[in-house]
Amino acid sequence: MTEQQTNKRWALVLGASSGFGAAAALAFAEAGRNVVGIHLDRRAGLKQVEQLVARIEGMGRQAWFFNVNAADEKKRAQVLDTVKERFAQRGGEDRLDVLLHSLAFGTLRPFWKDGEGVSKAQLEMTLDVMANTLVYWTQEVLRRDLMAEGGRIFAMTSAGSHRVWQGYGPVSAAKAALEAHCRQLAVELAPRRITVNAICAGVTDTPALRKIPGHEEMVEDARRRNPHGRLTTPEDVARCLVALASPGTAWLTGNVLFVDGGEDIAG
Repeated sequence: MTEQQTNKRWALVLGASSGFGAAAALAFAEAGRNVVGIHLDRRAGLKQVEQLVARIEGMGRQAWFFNVNAADEKKRAQVLDTVKERFAQRGGEDRLDVLLHSLAFGTLRPFWKDGEGVSKAQLEMTLDVMANTLVYWTQEVLRRDLMAEGGRIFAMTSAGSHRVWQGYGPVSAAKAALEAHCRQLAVELAPRRITVNAICAGVTDTPALRKIPGHEEMVEDARRRNPHGRLTTPEDVARCLVALASPGTAWLTGNVLFVDGGEDIAG
């Protein structure tokens, strides 16, 4: 692939400012892709985003980052309309060949404890942000013809989709739904040769993990169980994502892929 062809490839990363999303954005850029990053950060977090953008641009790649709520329908449309317009300005040949869903915003409350529990609004918000947005972003990307045939769609799930952790019920339900969305999209998008897979990382020390009640115990348990004797890192996952985005994985779709060093099966 020529440098000119490489410069037309883009990765869209939802949740790009930290954790898996930030590591993936850097890895995709290093592998030759430009990056569209969606993140939601207050002023205190913007310095980190600026540093991330600078690192991507330092590789000679384009980095278009948007500080918006990925679950907001109007903002989603505005971002993708802007991307389409900018692609047109660049000659109209640019296309997304990767979409990574790595949104980690939801309610961490028990369903029931001492007469209290998660509310209807909290449960529905968690499901919408952490699962349904995969469907909505995919739909809007395809309606605008922004993804090339042979594209790759990935969504970050977790072992919580099939395990029970304290206070994780709303997110667990969302992760299970996210995996179901991936299976359905994999079948429906097969005629376009677009693959869709869920990525189940091992326990990883990210800002999202630290919000989970009892995460310290989760970390220690993962270190004990993992055959490699350590936690998964965002970079472990990012390297696998780059490999999975290669042309040779065209027949790999509709799966939950464990990127955890054997942690889940060792438990």
